[in-house]
Amino acid sequence: MIGREHIAVLSREVCENLIGTGCKVFVDATIGGAGHSIGLLERYRQLHIIGIDRDKEALDRAEVTLKGYSDRATLLRGNFRDLRQILGGIGVTSMDGILFDLGISSYQLSAGRGFSFNDDEGLDMRMDTRDVLTAYEIVNSFRQEEIARILYEYGEEWQSRRIAKAIFENRRKGRISTARELAAIVASVKKKTGRIHPATKTFQALRIAVNDELGSLSEGMDTAVQLLTPGGRIGIITFHSLEDRMVKQRFRKDSALTVLTPKAIRPGIDEIRSNPRARSAKLRIAEKN
Repeated sequence: MIGREHIAVLSREVCENLIGTGCKVFVDATIGGAGHSIGLLERYRQLHIIGIDRDKEALDRAEVTLKGYSDRATLLRGNFRDLRQILGGIGVTSMDGILFDLGISSYQLSAGRGFSFNDDEGLDMRMDTRDVLTAYEIVNSFRQEEIARILYEYGEEWQSRRIAKAIFENRRKGRISTARELAAIVASVKKKTGRIHPATKTFQALRIAVNDELGSLSEGMDTAVQLLTPGGRIGIITFHSLEDRMVKQRFRKDSALTVLTPKAIRPGIDEIRSNPRARSAKLRIAEKN
């Protein structure tokens, strides 16, 4: 179902900073609704974009958005950790630029997969519905200690043990089936109100665990740098500190890269006002030597 519009974060900054001289083949590794890609295609007439996403619904949306550019856009389903195999499947062995946008989109939040705190449907959280592990399985089957570890390591949740205990005690009464139920359990532990929902870190941690997001990012970055042509640029938009630290350290330690953003590019006040979800976004860019 094609529904709520998703606003691409830092789209102007991506267009202005990520296309190097002679860039012709560009990979949008998380194409989503194609908000970044449509802007790049409109601005750079020489560009051919290869759009990748593990979410089939995202590719369906991208196809609609890019219908006027079908001759310069190729859409492929897959996880960017498998970048070499995905591109190799269409005979592509190098690229001139790549973007990873690691945020969750508006339509995923409204897709009934348990990403939203108010979701009354299944507690799923899979980006790719072909994957096996779900948030439902973690919450209802994993040991209490393992749930606490996931919340602490992937959510940086300092109340991870208390939340894991509450989850364990509640599931003894009956299965925790929906995101709304889980969010209420976490809120009862944290007893905190404000702009940021008390279950934000818990949901982040479960989503990262379900989709192995940090493992995918590590492998995806490594392969992307290998496949970039000299002068090609890699840009990564992160939304929380775990991802940002990984990207910052990866860029700095690689002698094959020159960091173009000593300080991450952040959204301006106007963008944050029009799209509050952009407030935590950071864009880092590096160029292949």
